Formats: sequence, structure tokens, C-alpha cells
Amino acid sequence: MVNLIVISPLIGLFRLSAASSMSADMTESEAIGMAGAFFGAAMVTNLALIVIAWLYFAIMESSKFQGTLGKMAIGVIVTDLEGNRISFARATGRYFGKILSGMILLIGYIMAGFTEKKQALHDMLASTLVWKK
Repeated sequence: MVNLIVISPLIGLFRLSAASSMSADMTESEAIGMAGAFFGAAMVTNLALIVIAWLYFAIMESSKFQGTLGKMAIGVIVTDLEGNRISFARATGRYFGKILSGMILLIGYIMAGFTEKKQALHDMLASTLVWKK
């Protein structure tokens, strides 16, 4: 019964109800399977997007460009505390630190306005600085 309560709105959302002409013969188990397949596909898609974003940021910030396309457009670079290019591992830490910065009501980003070196939380965690060229 609980499964039906949880899945029923989803069945209606995807027009998989018994009233639908396409799914008049669909059983509850089939509908639950369809909903599970949809959510599984959504999870795989989200995971793929996270991996793509991580690779984009980590590769670009650790490359000779020292920043993403947006950073290059406004003329800033990402460096370590000594002004050197950062490694892929450090750029990876910085990327996942951004997730943490955002998870705490963006306070990790707001911190940049109040720190001596203008570092956000993810910059402090990865020991990086963002410089104007």
C-alpha cells in the first residue's frame, strides 16, 4: 500500500495511469518499474554531469591557462599560495570544496569578502588564491 501511495503521483505524472490509453494493461509492478527506471536514469545523468563538471574545472584550472573560460574572460588565474600553477589533485580538491562552500548556504563563498587574502572556503581548503592578471 505504501508503494502505491508513493508511486501513484509519479504514475500520473508520466501518464502511466490505468485511465491512459497507452497503459491500460500496465500493472502496478510495471508502473513501479518504470518509475524506478526513470529515477535510475536521472541518477546516472546527475553523476555524469558531476564528473563532467569536475573534469572541466580541474583540467582547466591545473592547465597552462590556470582558469576556466570564464576566469580567462575576466582576466583572473588560480594559483597556489606561492603563485605557481596548481596540480590536478589540488584543482580537484578545490572543485569538491566548492560543493561544500555552496552546501552551507553559500557562506563558503561569502567568506571571500571577509578574509585577508580574499579566499573563499574552497580556496582555503585547497591552499589556492585567485589573482587578477
